[in-house]
Amino acid sequence: MITPREVRSLVAVAIGLSMAACATSQPGTPGTGTEDASASDGPRIVQPGAPGQAATTFSAEEIENVEGVSYTEADVRFMQGMIPHHEQALVMTELVRRHATTDAVRQMALRMEISQRDEIALMEAWLRNHGEPTGMPGMGNGMHMMPGMLTPDQMEELRDARGVEFDRLFLEYMIQHHLGAIDMVATLFATPGAAQESTIFKFAEDVDADQTMEIERMQRVLQSIR
Repeated sequence: MITPREVRSLVAVAIGLSMAACATSQPGTPGTGTEDASASDGPRIVQPGAPGQAATTFSAEEIENVEGVSYTEADVRFMQGMIPHHEQALVMTELVRRHATTDAVRQMALRMEISQRDEIALMEAWLRNHGEPTGMPGMGNGMHMMPGMLTPDQMEELRDARGVEFDRLFLEYMIQHHLGAIDMVATLFATPGAAQESTIFKFAEDVDADQTMEIERMQRVLQSIR
């Protein structure tokens, strides 16, 4: 049986194929017995099969059911936990303005600052719209450290660093930070029933893709300044 996640990933391609099929097909003539028997079933979306395999057809009702998937407690925890995770990244990028000496580090930090501020706004809005608190219980007193987040000692070390040593430390710690976010996404997707709601699914996928790409960039810069 097709899963909600699989249907969502196929919609963009499949709907284009469906539209093309509609453009080339001709309806039957009323009263002649050649009416299209599927017309009353509503629009249908076709997923092409792999080479040598048959295509799969989904009804509009099936697609609507996917879009109506509810969120889970794991989704809420993911969003609540990713907010302080992003907030710590913003503290780290703020230090770059004062202490970094490498242009590449400054540019990467600026991109991170812009994207993560926008993502915090998205997460807070999603939680509020679903009647959920934006803060994770216990997070304010140091509990529930999210994967990859810097410890107080690591943050102090970064604050005290200067020059090229700061650039190196920022990159190493931000790579650690990003890997933690990727672990959070992996945990979410591995949780039964989680990440089926459309906003959660897309946001988690974006975090995984964007931060994986940024890790690769930071590793290249790190190699150049060591």
